[in-house]
Amino acid sequence: MHLSRLLQPRSIAVLGGVWAENVVIQCKKMGYSGAIFPVHPRRKKMAGVACYHRLINLPEPPDAVFLGINRDAAVTAVAELSAMGAGGVICFASGFAEIGGGILQSKLVAAAADMPLLGPNCYGMVNFLDGVPIWPDQHGGRRTTRGVAIIGQSSNILINLSSQRRGLPIAYLVAAGNQAQCNVTDIARSVMEDKRVSAVGLHLESIDNAADFAAMAALAVQKKVALVALKVGKCHAAQRATASHTAALASEKETSSAFLRRCGIAETDTIGVFMETLKLLHVHGSLAGGRLVSMSCSGGEAAHVADLAATRKLYFSPFSVRQKRALKKTLGERVHIANPLDYHTYIWHNRKALRETYKTVIEGSQDCTMLLLDYPRGDRCDCLDWDTPTAAFMEAASGSKCAVVSTLPENMPEDRAEQLMKAGIAPLCGLDEALAAMQVAAVIGASRCVKNWRPLPPVTTSGGKLLNEAEAKTLLAAGGISTPRGLCATTPQQVATVAKRLRCKSVVIKRLGLAHKTEVGGVRLGVQAEAAQVVATAMPDGNSFLVEEMIDGAVAELLINVRRDPIYGGILTVGTGGVYAEALADTQTRILPISVGEIKRAFGELQLAVLLKGWRGRPAADIVAAVHVAAQLGKILAADPCLLEIEINPLLLLPTGHGAVAVDAHIVKRSTP
Repeated sequence: MHLSRLLQPRSIAVLGGVWAENVVIQCKKMGYSGAIFPVHPRRKKMAGVACYHRLINLPEPPDAVFLGINRDAAVTAVAELSAMGAGGVICFASGFAEIGGGILQSKLVAAAADMPLLGPNCYGMVNFLDGVPIWPDQHGGRRTTRGVAIIGQSSNILINLSSQRRGLPIAYLVAAGNQAQCNVTDIARSVMEDKRVSAVGLHLESIDNAADFAAMAALAVQKKVALVALKVGKCHAAQRATASHTAALASEKETSSAFLRRCGIAETDTIGVFMETLKLLHVHGSLAGGRLVSMSCSGGEAAHVADLAATRKLYFSPFSVRQKRALKKTLGERVHIANPLDYHTYIWHNRKALRETYKTVIEGSQDCTMLLLDYPRGDRCDCLDWDTPTAAFMEAASGSKCAVVSTLPENMPEDRAEQLMKAGIAPLCGLDEALAAMQVAAVIGASRCVKNWRPLPPVTTSGGKLLNEAEAKTLLAAGGISTPRGLCATTPQQVATVAKRLRCKSVVIKRLGLAHKTEVGGVRLGVQAEAAQVVATAMPDGNSFLVEEMIDGAVAELLINVRRDPIYGGILTVGTGGVYAEALADTQTRILPISVGEIKRAFGELQLAVLLKGWRGRPAADIVAAVHVAAQLGKILAADPCLLEIEINPLLLLPTGHGAVAVDAHIVKRSTP
């Protein structure tokens, strides 16, 4: 859906009272150059602009409309605007699906037909590039010629972001509200069409259509527009089968993060990092990697940088021999040449020496050069002494990817940030936020959005039935996954007979019909055939028994789970398995479909990974077999629309070359797709 008329309108109509008048006031304040059509049945003027009494009296169909009227009247007005060919509507009214008014919201969408609709329960948007504030309140932004677009569902969050003093130029601020018709994906796709947009930030509460979102992300890669997301809240629609451990292990946060990562979208955890990342992307775009150089005139600052970077995937590039010689010549013998560099204050007032020092450092192989500089507060201090290092750094930067970083966010005044921005230097507010932003920018630089990748179709996950373990293992074996030799029995006497027939050293006896057998004594390991009947008799009540060969020689226990999801389609979770799976919570989550290489990387990111490679003389585990099992489970799930969830826990990994065996399995399946 094209939103160009709504986002870049040549004419704006406003309906309502005080909220509509506020829009007119904001338009006049920002110098909006288009036509404004206030509509009110009784008023003659609104903020000095002549009113029309009815929509039918307007001289032309407006490109954009703000509805500051009650929810019932909004439905009627939307239908009339759609019929007359308006370019798009912003519905400010609340009282729709957010409070259970789903039927009324459906009527609103139906009334809009093909006309774009933002909201309801939506403040609107501000186009700072063209001076278009369809916004019924104050905001802290101002006109710009190039900047980032920020899209979110929370109008209040966007109001807060508009008042930032970090020097970030904002091109568009757009609220999606209830996303009844146009959602965040539609808006992002539209703002990316504007070449004046340098990056896009998404403040997400939910994702309506995962496949469409993935397509939008692919378009961003094609257009070379970086996307940054801050995902908040939990998805209440997502339901998990209670039989599996994964319900407690793979939360909505892990799942949504996996989806964003799969789409090639970088994610931040806080609003501060979100804003600093957008600023860094606006100035420099993504970073090729996480190699940094830090300069400061304090050993304490250098140490602090090193400590904070050590907790992130950031690295300090060593200086070359040539750089060390040049720095020694400029800084003298008393300065220790290392990265992070404490260059002391000997040359603080020497602009030429500072420029040569900065230039020598910038010429290295790092991905970003940062200068720590906390500006004093202007109301109490003389800031002139900071002009020299600032000017020297701006002269030395000369188009390189450089940042001036204040250790505290408030120690980067807005006028200084704007001065640095004009010089092509990223002014980053707060050391921790800056390092986090650099890590995110490096993730974007390294991300590879899989071409034409789309998630599996979303499905509702209700109505499933838990198969018993014998049925589950029959299904796994048919899919090429190894399971222990075993037979079913209905009585303790038959258990003894089966145990002898298996002709193995010892057996495992399981009581079928129990979801978590271990916790209630429904599993006994290493049972000798002659003791099988006694052991089975002592077990809790259930449907029947499963008697299996005891698998010895395992190097590790894994959990592998695939499941359908009402939003993201299909999800794979791998992790440390066994009875301690939930206690350790060592898992990695990915979105299906997925390549074998990505599955292997997921196993490699587990804390257990170091043990799987062999530890202190122990044999290495057969990772190849584990990857094969995970890949097969994904194929099995995708091939059968009746399957809702498959979990193997534990999957016993044998030494390299000896395979993997699924010794316990939960499968949830329904009778019809």
